[in-house]
Amino acid sequence: MAVLRRRARRGQGDAVLDDPLDAAQERRVRAVLALGGVPQADLPDGVQQVRLRLLERTASGRQAPRDVSAWAAVVASNLAMDWHRARRRQDRLGERLAALRQTEHPSGEDTSVLSLAVAQGLDELPDAQRQVVVLRFYADLPVRGIAEELGIPEGTVKSRLHTAVRALRARLHEDEVV
Repeated sequence: MAVLRRRARRGQGDAVLDDPLDAAQERRVRAVLALGGVPQADLPDGVQQVRLRLLERTASGRQAPRDVSAWAAVVASNLAMDWHRARRRQDRLGERLAALRQTEHPSGEDTSVLSLAVAQGLDELPDAQRQVVVLRFYADLPVRGIAEELGIPEGTVKSRLHTAVRALRARLHEDEVV
């Protein structure tokens, strides 16, 4: 962080810039995010994203924006749009999962124990791994479809699946379920 601050100071004389956004600019960013529909709880993260992008821009050697306030407002607006896109994508995935839910499940004590162990194993996985496992094995989506829906490369989906399945397998063997 200190390196970014030093680079941000370059060309600013002896003034020390601890925060690339002043109070008025931060209020404007918060207002743009809020008016863009970002929930109140997510506003601090949005402001931090704007700060980070400004610092990254300066650290990469590009010239600071002429009007930081206007630039920050545009970035905040784009962040609000990204937030809505991600929310819609999650909603669509949830709808697809609900539509694919099967009403009939095999019964039996062995199946119940296995189901419980798998559910506990899924709970212990990182979010990204759990997401691809659920989409691949419960929603029966192909790797390509998962990659398209999540906006990530197919190789990333495969890697997450491999790591998650290995962890689940180890968990089931550890619990002596399988």
